[in-house]
Amino acid sequence: MTMHAQEAFAVSDLTPRTTDSGATPGRIDTSKPHSARFWNYFVGGKDNYEVDREIGDHIKEIFPGLVDVAVTSRAFLGRAVRHLAGERGIRQFLDVGTGLPTADNTHEVAQRVAPDSRVVYVDNDPIVLAHANALLTSTPEGRTAYLDADLYDPEAVLEAAAGTLDLSRPVALMILNTLGHVADHSLARDLVRRLMAGLPSGSHLVISDSTATSEGMIAASEAYNASGAVPYYVRSVEEITGFFDGLELVDPGIVQVTKWRPEPGDSANPAVSVDAYGGVGRKP
Repeated sequence: MTMHAQEAFAVSDLTPRTTDSGATPGRIDTSKPHSARFWNYFVGGKDNYEVDREIGDHIKEIFPGLVDVAVTSRAFLGRAVRHLAGERGIRQFLDVGTGLPTADNTHEVAQRVAPDSRVVYVDNDPIVLAHANALLTSTPEGRTAYLDADLYDPEAVLEAAAGTLDLSRPVALMILNTLGHVADHSLARDLVRRLMAGLPSGSHLVISDSTATSEGMIAASEAYNASGAVPYYVRSVEEITGFFDGLELVDPGIVQVTKWRPEPGDSANPAVSVDAYGGVGRKP
């Protein structure tokens, strides 16, 4: 039940932009928990409200392991980006379901490895929009852009992203802790397929998500969904694997996020078992 990203995506103008924070506060609902703020609380951030902390503390009592899921999923993002930029030569990243900025956002990790990396973030969450200026930084050699866009219209997302990315060259599509907001698994798979269809050979897909692999995680998911927040559905490992159909999996395949290419000193201890799986696949 990882909330890296948005509440339900909504229709928007799909244009790259900086923020107009003056128009945003009216859209932010602080009367019920919010996925991005809830997840921000779990990873130690400060961009959350009492309602988010209350459900967070309640879920910690039910399933303390969800904090490990949050921290280790974030570490997975960093390792995946470093691998793609450093070992696969990827210089373009499309991060769908951006979430609130924390430490080591996609563009920061990528541009440390390859300063000429271009990163487009996609989200339409009002609180993420309010913080998007923090994301819109870049090295002089690279570029970072933000789209207030709709996951349910992949072709429009790709069209807008083409204002920053060269879609004739490989792109890493990042969808981390986001697809659980799409209740229907077949629809979620179709959205991923349509996004990858617009990217050329040599592009990569990176997905991680919480999984229904323990009674504690299932109970935590049910408690979160009962809180009034937009629901988030945990899936089986087989369903996560299905997102990669037709792609060449990068070793070690679809595994717990702590076990995907662990690095010395990484906060994600590979000996720790977590209810979150992820992987990287290459488009032939």
